[in-house]
Amino acid sequence: MHCGGSGLLAPYLSDIDGELVAQKRASGSACADGEDLPEPVVLLRTAEGEVERPIRNVTAAQVMAAVPWRTVRSVRGQPHFPGWYWSATTGGHVVYESRLELARLPVADFDTQVVGIAAQPFLLRATVGGRVRRHVPDLLLVHADGAARLVNVKPVSRLEDPVVAEALRWPGVVARSHGWAYEIWSGTEAVYLANLRFLAGYRRPGLLPDGLTDAVVAAFRPGDTIGSLVGRATRESPAGQVKAAALTLLWQRRLSTDLHRRLGDDSTLETAL
Repeated sequence: MHCGGSGLLAPYLSDIDGELVAQKRASGSACADGEDLPEPVVLLRTAEGEVERPIRNVTAAQVMAAVPWRTVRSVRGQPHFPGWYWSATTGGHVVYESRLELARLPVADFDTQVVGIAAQPFLLRATVGGRVRRHVPDLLLVHADGAARLVNVKPVSRLEDPVVAEALRWPGVVARSHGWAYEIWSGTEAVYLANLRFLAGYRRPGLLPDGLTDAVVAAFRPGDTIGSLVGRATRESPAGQVKAAALTLLWQRRLSTDLHRRLGDDSTLETAL
């Protein structure tokens, strides 16, 4: 039986978990569940049922075509706040299991390089430290150049727990060995996130009159603020619709401003490059 002392996770085990591996070997203990896992495997849920294959045979496109490994459950008294986020990137709903995961989603949705978002994308199984470990990542993001990024979301305070830190490290080794980037996300700058959440309210298409966003862009002048642009464009359309169009343009990146400062009528605008 192969119990993880060699192969894909060997660098991780020797560098991080060497003491545990040595203890397991000395005691003669075998892999948990009696399983032989010479390499990590991925379990996907598809329309036809569950599919299991070595991670080396898994593509980001296959993950995007699968359904979430876990679904939203609502139980009285549960500590988390799950739900569904409508993504402008995917044109559909993306599941989340916590408020921190919900905070990460508009960051991905706003990123023009991200073209695919899969939440709770698969079950990863690998032998780590002589034990079979299982893990469901929070997100897989696919970029326009075909690159993929595996994301786990966890509060900073939880990262101080050695058990949690170890549980998040080994999936990163697997991801990087597969050619995917790996990210542990614990939040971002508060003003930026607040602005992004506000702009996300304008992400849905089809809510404004046809041609209005183009008209607002055409009305833009260098040095405009949100307030001055809305004031000028309001001569042709109602002020509320014009302001909504300006904010939609910010979400779409057709206009830009410094989102690390409080967003308001005095925010200076620029046209996107």
